[in-house]
Amino acid sequence: MANPVVAVVGRPNVGKSTIFNRIAGERISIVEDTPGVTRDRIYAHGEWIGKNFNLIDTGGIEISDQPFVTQIRQQAEIAIDEADVIVFIVDIKTGMTDADEQVAQILYRSNKPVVLAVNKVDNQELRSEVYDFYSLGFGEPYPISGVHGIGIGDLLDAVVNNFPDNVDNEEDDSIRFSLIGRPNVGKSSLVNAILGEHRVIVSNIAGTTRDAIDTKFTTEDDTEFTMVDTAGMKKRGKIYENTERYAMLRAMKAIDDSDIVLVVLNAEEGIREFDKRIAGYAHEAGRGVIIVVNKWDTVDKNNKTMQAFEQIIRDEFQYLSYAPIVFVSAKTKQRLVNLPPLIKNVYDHHTKRVQSATLNDVLMDAIAANPTPSSNNKRLRVYYGTQVSIQPPTFVIFVNDSDTMHFSYERYLENQIRKAFDFTGTPIHIIKRRRK
Repeated sequence: MANPVVAVVGRPNVGKSTIFNRIAGERISIVEDTPGVTRDRIYAHGEWIGKNFNLIDTGGIEISDQPFVTQIRQQAEIAIDEADVIVFIVDIKTGMTDADEQVAQILYRSNKPVVLAVNKVDNQELRSEVYDFYSLGFGEPYPISGVHGIGIGDLLDAVVNNFPDNVDNEEDDSIRFSLIGRPNVGKSSLVNAILGEHRVIVSNIAGTTRDAIDTKFTTEDDTEFTMVDTAGMKKRGKIYENTERYAMLRAMKAIDDSDIVLVVLNAEEGIREFDKRIAGYAHEAGRGVIIVVNKWDTVDKNNKTMQAFEQIIRDEFQYLSYAPIVFVSAKTKQRLVNLPPLIKNVYDHHTKRVQSATLNDVLMDAIAANPTPSSNNKRLRVYYGTQVSIQPPTFVIFVNDSDTMHFSYERYLENQIRKAFDFTGTPIHIIKRRRK
């Protein structure tokens, strides 16, 4: 099941982003140079006492051309829509303001659990002033300091205690996939066209905590799929529905709930920066990826058009070199029949396990063909490798010194593993570890 969602809410300058970064910890700085969403991240993964959750920084959801108060209200409403637990942050230095009370009014009507955090309590003397905030009506305020990390543990204890019980205990063996992309790439049409082709067993299954609708369908070979709800499957009609970063937030949630992600491009419009950012997040999250070019019926074609478009995709999405590309049309149903078998194929690769003995044969052959490099008069020695997990397939390679394995040699080993075992559609992770 999906992780619980925690939203960080409050008026500007109370330190929301500092708290967000503090809770998300190291996970916020992705070292891999992926054109994902690391530049302006409003969504991250957190973990506390063994419980995983997703975190939203509402301050990052900009609603342009709106009066200041309206912006705060809309950001709070987005948090209410998306979150299981809300962390409401106020600032002890400025005390309680009208804007705080307005946000409190919105949250009070939400019927969602709210944990009140009073930020910038950097010293003991300020603690006595925390109790002024009791009047907001959210129970005991938690004194914290985002800058110094004081009180964050107590705050997270309270957050975790408010997580919903997972009412859906049934094992779901279906393959979960979502379609993500910009608002006008034709996701809704594709969703309807895919469902029109197959017998839908169960539809409109309400999510445990939100009104997300996942739709199950079965193909003729009795493979069961669940299509994960994305922004395109809901019509909310609110002002912020079309803001780019809100669309991004919905896409990220869909990615987290999926095994396989279909990145949908619009053949008419070509590739936009937003497409690359969304696809980068799917790669970063370790999901299986298929690139789907929709509206292919609208393009003037000759016998080289598809090849040329494919080359553009490969150039623009270099980090997705493993992802298959399929050209479809929701309108004419062209090649739609190929999608479920391709999703199943990628899922099989995403969950594939390789025996250690076979893996090590491949590694030794690779090293024999291209010997390990030296660094500072020290030659890299690769002892052995083993697969430690799936979704995505993850391999630990034991070496004499992890610093001497340059990323180019690591990439060479990854390519050899891919060549031997066919991991089409799935990223694979390699972890270098020094053998003790």
